Amino acid sequence: MNFKFPGNARFVRMLAACSLAVIAACSQQEQTEPAAVVAEQAAIVQPAGVESFTAMISGNRVGQMEVQHGDVTNVGYEYRDNGRGPSVEEVIEFNDEGVPRSWRVAGATTFGNVIEEQFEIQGSRAFWTDTTGSSESDMAEANLYVAQESSPYALWVYARLLLADDDNTLAVLPAGELKLEAIESLNVTSSSGAALAITTYALSGIDLNPSYFALDDSGLLFASMNERFALVRTGFEAEEERLRNMAAEYATRRFETIQEKVTRVFDKPVRINNVRVFDPISLSLSELASVLVTENRIAAVDDVVQAANADEILIDGAGGTLVAGMYEMHAHAGQGSALLNIAAGVTSFRDMGNNNEVLSDLIAKIESGRLVGPRINRSGFIEGKSPFNSNSGILVSTQEEALDAVRWYADQGDFHQIKIYNSMNPAWVPAMVTEAHARGMRVSGHVPAFTNADAMIAAGYDELTHINQVMLGWVLAPDEDTRTLLRLTAMKRFPAIDINSPAVQLTISGMAGRGMGIDPTLAIHENLMLSRNGEVAPGMLDYIDNMPVGIQRNARTARSEIATPEDDIAYRQGYAKILETVREMRDQGVVIIPGTDLGGSFTYHRELELYQEIGMSAAEVLRMATLDMASYLGQADELGSIAPGKLADFFLIPGDPIADLKAIKTISLVVKDGNFYFPSDIYPEFGIRPFTDAPEILNR
Repeated sequence: MNFKFPGNARFVRMLAACSLAVIAACSQQEQTEPAAVVAEQAAIVQPAGVESFTAMISGNRVGQMEVQHGDVTNVGYEYRDNGRGPSVEEVIEFNDEGVPRSWRVAGATTFGNVIEEQFEIQGSRAFWTDTTGSSESDMAEANLYVAQESSPYALWVYARLLLADDDNTLAVLPAGELKLEAIESLNVTSSSGAALAITTYALSGIDLNPSYFALDDSGLLFASMNERFALVRTGFEAEEERLRNMAAEYATRRFETIQEKVTRVFDKPVRINNVRVFDPISLSLSELASVLVTENRIAAVDDVVQAANADEILIDGAGGTLVAGMYEMHAHAGQGSALLNIAAGVTSFRDMGNNNEVLSDLIAKIESGRLVGPRINRSGFIEGKSPFNSNSGILVSTQEEALDAVRWYADQGDFHQIKIYNSMNPAWVPAMVTEAHARGMRVSGHVPAFTNADAMIAAGYDELTHINQVMLGWVLAPDEDTRTLLRLTAMKRFPAIDINSPAVQLTISGMAGRGMGIDPTLAIHENLMLSRNGEVAPGMLDYIDNMPVGIQRNARTARSEIATPEDDIAYRQGYAKILETVREMRDQGVVIIPGTDLGGSFTYHRELELYQEIGMSAAEVLRMATLDMASYLGQADELGSIAPGKLADFFLIPGDPIADLKAIKTISLVVKDGNFYFPSDIYPEFGIRPFTDAPEILNR
């Protein structure tokens, strides 16, 4: 499914890596201190005419935005990647101070939820309706409304008001505040060779990470960008890669600053005392013990010590539980979520498709210590070119190109598998599988359009990705196109599936007979099928109150269009059928692979909880998330359990996760590669209220 939000209305979120050299490459003549530009842009001026922008993902044009100014400002924004994307139409009316007095947004979100948002000021009151419901407020609280489903043009709406404010910070509706920070000034060049001065900014305050964008020297929007997506003024498309690299570098610098504050560095071995250790083999907790970490290894698991040793740092585990670091097996790694996954006890990723250069850079930064993040295991993403293709990995147009892509990934030496995607020609798959296996790589993936899971099983897949990809073969006609949103909307047909039917049993027994795995991504299906406008999504109930206001707002938003009461029932029953199917697969011996496709972290905790609904005990779930996945990736000698000699990747929780798996949401300490982190230090840096206190360090 590749559940991403590049460039959409909830701000540009996906932040990844680029090298410091990219920024340094800008000449000193091009760069200036941004403060002077801020002062020049402080005046509120209403633009005129038309502004045009091109949306680009990893160098490919995928959409556009056009802004028409008159008595009101009309914005049209749309892009398509992987067969989907948002379509937004906005009408904004400004008062003389540049504040929107009315703002109407209509269209559809990336996954089809209908947008009907409106805001209006009437006298001294503000009224608005979004997906969470209708609200109102006295204008004394704030005079700037943050639209929930707007286009990236909203960045300019906010920025010009923030620039006019003395401290570039404003209280906003529905809640919270926005803060603007100028980063740097530089010159860009159009396709005709004309130079333009721009200033880049970070906008923060209501989401986990800032949005990065640029204004020109007249104060008009020039671009919004992250490491994968850029919306850039038409005529300046050649600057897209440079802008993405800059945004990635800004994010890297931010995370460097955070990790300098939150990484605990000790000059002695560290002993975590008075803890129970989860044993994934016996599925039990040990008696109270102590665990000694020397450099990046577990040196010993000993009895509880009664007093601190002068040669050790002693941390009081207070009777809590130590669990080995967990594996998020369906990640699309980016630096924006790296540290948050560490705080959640996720110390290893399996990346399931990415911009290869961006991911290489991220891995280099993590391995060098510049960034804190999970260990990353790479999958080689291969997609067929089509009007609906994804823009990750390598795109191919012929079988020979597909085989060359397999060979390229094999030659790199650090890809353990290939992942085949929706637009691949099914006829090419058997040869791709043969080549991958011959080169020592596994094969996983979606079921390409116009075929079914049975054909991919016969072709030699080792693993199927997303449970809906398997189940669609039981409900679709051969000519129905799953490169579109149909692969999601057709899940309404799942209630009609009979698990005991010959067709279903043929698929499941075929998977089990070959020892195949299923990466079901239950949490994303729950999110797509059970979230409703105005209701907190089921998977977020336990932590929503700790999150920034923007996340709380989005948690009350449906992902799919629920047009009728019949749709509501069909999606709910369809999700129940998904659980029934995964339960049957597990019962028959299909290997279950836990991953989210939602960024991991808090949603990974939810993913694990959902496996209890297919009959797994909490202890079995923890074993799956740790030792089983370490074994699946051939890493059990180093990771997956807490034992002398293994790498020091584990986390501490106050409670007993065998008795209540929800205990993993209250992590007080994480050790990754011998470095120590307290989530209570990390979470406030992202606007998150911590879930528990840090453990006590008894001597330093």
